[in-house]
Amino acid sequence: MLLQTKTPGTPYEAARVDGLLSERRVSARPDGNRLWHFEHGDVEVGELREGGRVVATELRIPLSERTELVREVVAEAAAVASAAGARLVDPQLGRSLSATEAHVVVDQYLRTVRYEGSMAVGSMSFTPATSESTRGFQPGAKFFLIAIGAFFFLYLLVDSMIGSLGGR
Repeated sequence: MLLQTKTPGTPYEAARVDGLLSERRVSARPDGNRLWHFEHGDVEVGELREGGRVVATELRIPLSERTELVREVVAEAAAVASAAGARLVDPQLGRSLSATEAHVVVDQYLRTVRYEGSMAVGSMSFTPATSESTRGFQPGAKFFLIAIGAFFFLYLLVDSMIGSLGGR
């Protein structure tokens, strides 16, 4: 989710949003990002930059089956947006949100969690277990060996055809 200016094209007041966030349970991390601590979990707070300037404050909610954190974040972030004169936007939904629309965000969030879970299961079931001892050839080496074999076969085929036609 993003906290951004209400009117597109106007400058985003990141300092105002940061001031309001500092009044809440937000702590800085060594990597420059921040964590917003909620009752049901933590949300990563970062800056979204375009062309070197801050255009939004990004709220990254970790994927899990628990939806209480999402509801809590939508309510609090909408309050911060309102106090800062900004708007809360969910890029996945492509629209602005209010504190009363947490159910819409939760539905989309659960679809994302299910999709992520199915992709993780799918990739685990189709990825062979490899170790250093059973590694075999790299895909590039396999292609190279197959290409050499195909050219050798074509050479033998053309050579036998020319020989049978009496070309030698």
